[in-house]
Amino acid sequence: MKRAVLILTALILSACVEKTINSQQAFFENLSSLCGQTFTGYSTYPGDPGHDFAGKLLKAHFSSCDNQQIKIKFDVGADRSRTWLVSRSQAGLLLKHDHRHKDGTPDEITNYGGWADNQGTVWRQHFVADAETAELIPAAATNVWMLQYDPGTKVLTYDLKRHNKPRYQAQLKPKQ
Repeated sequence: MKRAVLILTALILSACVEKTINSQQAFFENLSSLCGQTFTGYSTYPGDPGHDFAGKLLKAHFSSCDNQQIKIKFDVGADRSRTWLVSRSQAGLLLKHDHRHKDGTPDEITNYGGWADNQGTVWRQHFVADAETAELIPAAATNVWMLQYDPGTKVLTYDLKRHNKPRYQAQLKPKQ
């Protein structure tokens, strides 16, 4: 009886891991299909007019895609210092935020982000802050970023929660 329970448990765990990896792989493939496209929009949260991104046109350009990484240039008004990097590996999907100065050198605060958790789908993934992020930005240790693309509405959503509370959100649509 114990052996049967162990085998059943192993099969269930194996199926869960496979489902997670498959949804992450499918998400990566779905994002890759957006390569070359540009999305524009505005912050939807917070509504504070004093927020750094308030009222500024946001632009996400899927600038480069290969089998291992998708680069999404993220402009905030005239500020072109940000790139989202979605990378895949044997360990799963990793989202990193690459910040650069105008001369191309790395910003002091760069390369923060995290690994996809087990809550994602083929169109949405949640990325939990990794140890590198917690060390670089201690206040961001509980961050969870979410990237989502809705193929029906063609809306790209970028969302950030900290301490499980909304912190930032942007919604962007294909540039016309």
